[in-house]
Amino acid sequence: MNTSDASAICTINNAQLVHLQSWVGKTETVDDQITAFPVCALTATMDVEAPAAFTDTSLPPLWHWLYFLPCHRQSEIGPDGHPRRGGFLPPVPLPRRMWAGGRLQWFAQNQLRVGDAVRRVSRIESVTHKAGRTGDLLFVLIKHEVSNANGLALLETQDIVYRAAAQPGDPLPPPTAAEKGAAWHREVAPDPVLIFRYSALTFNGHRIHYDRRYVTEVEGYPGLVVHGPLLATMLLDLLRRELPTATVTGFQFKAVRPTFDLHPSRLNGQPSADGKTVRLWAEDHEGWLTMQGTVELA
Repeated sequence: MNTSDASAICTINNAQLVHLQSWVGKTETVDDQITAFPVCALTATMDVEAPAAFTDTSLPPLWHWLYFLPCHRQSEIGPDGHPRRGGFLPPVPLPRRMWAGGRLQWFAQNQLRVGDAVRRVSRIESVTHKAGRTGDLLFVLIKHEVSNANGLALLETQDIVYRAAAQPGDPLPPPTAAEKGAAWHREVAPDPVLIFRYSALTFNGHRIHYDRRYVTEVEGYPGLVVHGPLLATMLLDLLRRELPTATVTGFQFKAVRPTFDLHPSRLNGQPSADGKTVRLWAEDHEGWLTMQGTVELA
């Protein structure tokens, strides 16, 4: 532990951590169907031309996030718009929650398609704690297996991080300059309408994405926060625009810095010389790196 860690205020004691770690191994099974409307709606949201018919269409990479959605009753929603803590995810007492990144593997011989009946089996893989410069951080690792009638179609691991509420004078992590000279690039405007539409499509009630007063006065952010999954989806949309026939077999990504609705963002891509991988990254209007990832192609 370094000096800054030692001076952090810790609010999770050993007994609480042991309790939270008792969630490791907990599983959840959810059944769903890949219906056409969410695909049609996200196609419009991403501002791309719709196919002539959606039935039996292959589901683009990451669009499975439109399905297996939690459907909590209104009385079960907490003050931040998320479901109250507990249930499948551990009841972490830290107020701020972020999807920090993930790793995905698709099986090209068994693509998810519109019309498929699908099942997702999820498991809590680990719960770990770290004391940072601004207080406690708690990391929850979740593994998902998504199958259709033909068997396993997708493996996904999600990194969820919980942290303490922002306090005046908290040190900010130093930003990282985004790489320049990408072969592909596209500017996008993550305005409130785009953010709202994605929240609606994913049934995401987290107030940081639509409640400007809450996000600025309670969470301490300067503007509405762009969903990490939306930014990742826009990065893979850049790849689809540049390589429309490519088959994606893997993707790993990491959120580096929050993206807000206040300014345009820039999406970048750089294919490898052998054409087997593509590096993708996003940057804000100041040129700071906000998300980075690597795609594997068949």
